[in-house]
Amino acid sequence: MVFELNYKSGKPVYLQVVDQVKAAVASGAARAGDALPSIRPLAEELRVNRNTIAKAYGELESQGVIQTLAGKGCFVAGQASPLRKDARMRLVTEEIDGAVVAAHHLQVEKAEFIRLATDRFEAFAKRRARALQD
Repeated sequence: MVFELNYKSGKPVYLQVVDQVKAAVASGAARAGDALPSIRPLAEELRVNRNTIAKAYGELESQGVIQTLAGKGCFVAGQASPLRKDARMRLVTEEIDGAVVAAHHLQVEKAEFIRLATDRFEAFAKRRARALQD
């Protein structure tokens, strides 16, 4: 799992980590039982405080996305999605709202935005299908 942080986004780093783990689980890139990177090496790789990663993992565990096994590490939880449909839809809506605002500021027309979103959705579906075959 590769994490990409945007320090200029205004979104706390720990929430960016939470969102990226959730996205990996939702997309199938991270499957039930997969180990997450250990806190210390991940913090060093991302150049953040260990407490930031610990907070992200704590949040993910409280949401039921991951489980921690003492002395072994953190692993993706077994259920398909720990979030209710309305919660998932709210998260997606927030992401779409951000993309719409960015498109507006970049003067991307609605039709272009819809076409781009459709193209990205199809590209993601292809990547996911390939990942599931491996």
